Amino acid sequence: MNLKLQLPFIHVYSKFLQLISPLQAWREGSRLVGAKFLGGLLIILIATLPFLENAQTGVIGAAVAIAWLMMWLSDRRDEADQSVPIWTPIHLPLISYWAIALIATLISPVRVAALDGMVKLTIYMLAFVSMSRMMRLGWRSVLVGTYLVTALVVCAYAVQQWYLGAPELATWTDVTSETAGTTRVYSFLGNPNLLAGYLVPALPLGAIAAIHWRSWGMKILGAIAAILGAFCITQTQSRGGLMGLAAESFALVLLLVYWWGKRLPTWTLPATFGGTAGAIALGTILVPTLRKRVGSIFGTEDSSNAFRVNVWQAVLNMIKAKPILGIGPGNKAFNLVYPLYQRSGYSALGTYSVPLEITVETGIIGVICYGWLILSIFRQAWIALNRLRRDRDASGLWIIAAIATIVGMMVHGLVDTVWYRPQVQLLWWLAIALSSSFYIAPIRNEA
Repeated sequence: MNLKLQLPFIHVYSKFLQLISPLQAWREGSRLVGAKFLGGLLIILIATLPFLENAQTGVIGAAVAIAWLMMWLSDRRDEADQSVPIWTPIHLPLISYWAIALIATLISPVRVAALDGMVKLTIYMLAFVSMSRMMRLGWRSVLVGTYLVTALVVCAYAVQQWYLGAPELATWTDVTSETAGTTRVYSFLGNPNLLAGYLVPALPLGAIAAIHWRSWGMKILGAIAAILGAFCITQTQSRGGLMGLAAESFALVLLLVYWWGKRLPTWTLPATFGGTAGAIALGTILVPTLRKRVGSIFGTEDSSNAFRVNVWQAVLNMIKAKPILGIGPGNKAFNLVYPLYQRSGYSALGTYSVPLEITVETGIIGVICYGWLILSIFRQAWIALNRLRRDRDASGLWIIAAIATIVGMMVHGLVDTVWYRPQVQLLWWLAIALSSSFYIAPIRNEA
């Protein structure tokens, strides 16, 4: 870009710096605009996810967003450490998707309802950049540890429900199926599918914590969280959760073999792949309720499957009606528009499929942009993983945990939309932040 074209941008940027200079001076003497305050809010947010109502979580999330904005506005740009940039390749598709969602909101047939979803989306994304920044400042283990400790508390209650039994709070299984009457644990979250979504990150994060953390007490914490998290997912009887658990187990094991590949014999990879598949299959065969539940995934004999198929067909008609930019983000917009297309007797609060939900909300353009975001996340994670593997930096194991978590949540999201609940959505962004926090900007050649 030549100097004439740069001058307007330079002028605007200098005016911007002058405008926020009072904030920069205020930050130096303020306790409310600093990393520790933002980190404390994030700890509270993660620690309270399973126990608070969505609105209460939203208030804490909004506080996190405001704290990050104040920190960003009060940063001294001339003194910023360029080795840990706030901007990463993930941010371009992220901001692009946000812009598409904003346009979809503005042209939505239910604009007020879509605005509510747009606010939630904005809070989630600002929570992501907040977590990413704090992790670059050395808070990775603190934020991951907060989740694992909270997950242990959640699992303890779920184990009690498994052992003593728990009443169903809704019709969660087909009363005519072989699994009717089976206890499906839900812990503090009130829904077994939601509990499964919340616990999907426990296995990868807990396993890597057990490997990477130095303290034996923390290693034991990670191992127990991983084991109990996986066990409780099986006891939720959530078929989407079981699919996510299997997918992340494969991803975790294969990536660990790749990480240690130079020190392992050549037959390790196929043996590990086959052994993991065999262990999952054997466990499914030997546990009767699990075997029946997994078997019910296939076909439409189960009423839950038939219900989803009918919802998906109605959703496809919604997409055909608004194919380019959708109806706008959020469950409130969906709840107003879906009744116009639903089949009799098949009311729904969501699409029961994250890809379909994204397409309904932001159209074909939005789903393409979100796909770009996912590809960017995996690409940057893979680049960082190989760099740290080459340097023998054990912190790269966290990238493995992040990738496995993302894979598990994506597979679960194919057949459910608990991903949109804050208890799951914020953990999705936690995993992405864990991966993006390892990004290092390429060194520019000033010559």
